[in-house]
Amino acid sequence: MASLQDIKRRIKSVTNTRQITKAMQLVAASKLRRYAQAATLPKAYVDAANTLLANLGASAEVAQNPLYQTRKVANALTILVAGDRTLAGPYNSNIFRAFNEHLKTLGVPQTVISVGRRAGHQIIGVRNIDEIASYSIEGGVGDVELAQPILEQIIDKFSAGDVDVVHIIYTQYNSTVSQEIKIKQVLPVVSPTSSGVASELEPSPEAVIDLVTKKLLESQILLAFLESRASEQAARMIAMMNASDNADDLIKDYTLDYNNARQQAITQELAEISAGTEAMNA
Repeated sequence: MASLQDIKRRIKSVTNTRQITKAMQLVAASKLRRYAQAATLPKAYVDAANTLLANLGASAEVAQNPLYQTRKVANALTILVAGDRTLAGPYNSNIFRAFNEHLKTLGVPQTVISVGRRAGHQIIGVRNIDEIASYSIEGGVGDVELAQPILEQIIDKFSAGDVDVVHIIYTQYNSTVSQEIKIKQVLPVVSPTSSGVASELEPSPEAVIDLVTKKLLESQILLAFLESRASEQAARMIAMMNASDNADDLIKDYTLDYNNARQQAITQELAEISAGTEAMNA
């Protein structure tokens, strides 16, 4: 059995670790409340944009728009959204696993825009991957300022024919205990089911469709960022809560070991005193 000093050092070490994990849990919970609220706000806007796009689907101009043109996939672009930090349980590893499966499924050279420092670290040295941009998901820029340049990059690449399809991989936030990896096609745009109702569009159908499509794409990318941030904080909060609970269990076990070792030491000392006393009286 370990000495009393060793056990005391272990108890102190685990106690210090528990203080850190508890603090990180509280910080993640505070961020989660803010991020989860932010992730729910654009959903109504995205639904409204989808409804408008569905109403426009009856127009012939939709099929003529270059952002809707489907072609054989020879090169692909993926927006990979992960976290800036670790200590979030399986959050980042689940994203990278989905990304690797995505690469195998497409089987074509990939251009990648990484969002989150962990995403940039993951794709370093991977063959047939060209990282053209890397962003921090919790950097100094605002969410819209992050989504807009990425949207411009993917539209430029797709319109120039450099890539034939664009996907985004992110984590959808459902609740504190439920997050789901999503792989969505961004370009070419998959138009919602048309309502079949033709409409008169001003100033022109082309201008309206182009504007609505780009705003819809921007909102989808923005929503993916917001949901990913909320998901990361939820995963980190749960991971730190589990770590704190495990630390509590370790402290209890070490305290029990300490008490047993201390009792054994006392018993040993009493036995030695008794033996010494008997020897002196013999």
